[in-house]
Amino acid sequence: MYPLDVVKTRVQLQTGKAVAGADTYNGMFDCFSKIIRNEGFSRLYRGITAPILMEAPKRATKFAANDKWGKFYRELFGQTQMTQSLSVLTGASAGATESFVVVPFELVKIRLQDKASAGKYNGMIDVVMKTVRNEGILAMYNGLESTLWRHILWNAGYFGCIFQVRQLIPKAETKQGQMVNDIIAGSVGGTVGTILNTPMDVVKSRIQNTIKVAGQTPKYNWAWPGVATIAKEEGFGALYKGFVPKVLRLGPGGGILLVVYTGVMDFFRNMREAKGL
Repeated sequence: MYPLDVVKTRVQLQTGKAVAGADTYNGMFDCFSKIIRNEGFSRLYRGITAPILMEAPKRATKFAANDKWGKFYRELFGQTQMTQSLSVLTGASAGATESFVVVPFELVKIRLQDKASAGKYNGMIDVVMKTVRNEGILAMYNGLESTLWRHILWNAGYFGCIFQVRQLIPKAETKQGQMVNDIIAGSVGGTVGTILNTPMDVVKSRIQNTIKVAGQTPKYNWAWPGVATIAKEEGFGALYKGFVPKVLRLGPGGGILLVVYTGVMDFFRNMREAKGL
């Protein structure tokens, strides 16, 4: 699904209204066709090393943090079972925790995905070296605040919806039925999470793609002021640039994620039981 992420980023980084030209995009399909026609098919996969390295620690942190925060909040509020509100709070906390893992990888990915980076960077390591050398080591965490908001909103929507959907649909009697239920719950959660966090994702992309220069305040520096600037200059709809490729990736991706997590946890649980642990 990585090409969808490249297209999403390209559209998000485009400021103002699209006009005709090789460097502007009128939507997802226009972006796909122009990248392939003008830059080559392989460009759809430029920068993929960073998210590949990021995925394992990112997803592990997401679910481990969600589990730990869930136990913490249940004890804190004296609840024996999860509730809708606790699921939202737990998801938000897990998202905030996850953010600290992903920010450097996201920054590298964004800068490699931008068309303007073609002549600037030779790959992931080159991005890291030039960013640290020219902007300082802390620059690797540019966009941390907007990333926090992005992950808080997505995970709150994701885990909150999973809880609610599981309560609404019939309980599965078989493993196949459980898989279908997880696909439905995870896909709904991924879609709702994407609706909630896309404005922050747009701002985050622009913040992380901005080269910091000493003595100059970037146009996009903080999350909520960035949202206000985009809405004022480009209209409210601009806050949802890249939404279609993003939801096509994270909607079904949320379902796949939940199915794989549940399956892997069941596998290890059965292994522990077989060994009598």
